[in-house]
Amino acid sequence: MQSNYPVAMVSGVPVVLAPEEIDASNADGLRAAIAGTMADGHATSVVDMTATSYCDSAGLHALVRAYRLAQADGHEVRLVITSAGVLRVFAITGVDRVILNFPTVWEAVAPAPVIVPPPVPAAVPPPRAATQEPA
Repeated sequence: MQSNYPVAMVSGVPVVLAPEEIDASNADGLRAAIAGTMADGHATSVVDMTATSYCDSAGLHALVRAYRLAQADGHEVRLVITSAGVLRVFAITGVDRVILNFPTVWEAVAPAPVIVPPPVPAAVPPPRAATQEPA
């Protein structure tokens, strides 16, 4: 898919380079670029927002929409955010609790840790009631 946003492969994960400002003029293009990486068969895509210093509601909406579409198809979108102002907007709106965000691209492309639940102990039969002999 042709996009105005550069996509680099880092450790086999596509990383979409977001612009300095994400607003109504470019948010749909960014969403399309993210969707394009998913259409190319990648399970995880990263949006590198390290150069982004401004993200308005159109940008938030585009990122959440891309995330939801990815989730619906079993894919994942991760963000790299370093700007205090952008992080604040994401925190105020709660988007930081929805879409994973990381301080570096290297952390974002790292495989998610596999959490292995503790083994379930074998079922232990309940103790038998003591039988009393008649007196």
